[in-house]
Amino acid sequence: MSDFRRVTDSFWVSPQISAGDLAEARAQGFGLVINNRPDGEAPGQPTGDEIAAAARAAGLDYVAAPVSGRPNPQAIEAVARATADPSKKVLAYCRSGTRSICTWALGQAGQRDREELIRLGDAAGYDLRSVLD
Repeated sequence: MSDFRRVTDSFWVSPQISAGDLAEARAQGFGLVINNRPDGEAPGQPTGDEIAAAARAAGLDYVAAPVSGRPNPQAIEAVARATADPSKKVLAYCRSGTRSICTWALGQAGQRDREELIRLGDAAGYDLRSVLD
């Protein structure tokens, strides 16, 4: 079952998705899926390759930018590049969605006001205060 959470019109986050969620993502107008979850975190978790194949089969682009713990500069930059075009609706996911929104927010920190990022996070159900300090 999809739990896509709007952050902005062009950036959304979700807890772990399944291959079956990709057709719904396409139907909702997404053009790109970003995977922020490393493979093997939990038993039964779909692999990045499985999600990538399902995304491509649904006509979606796919970017892997796995994050363990606090987002690293490489993941922040990959997400910033992938979300630079506001005309492309992006869905990023991890186990709960927290790493996805944190990685995005850190990449947006130079472009958006901290309070705006906190409001966007709150509206999506995520507290960004500690990551933006």
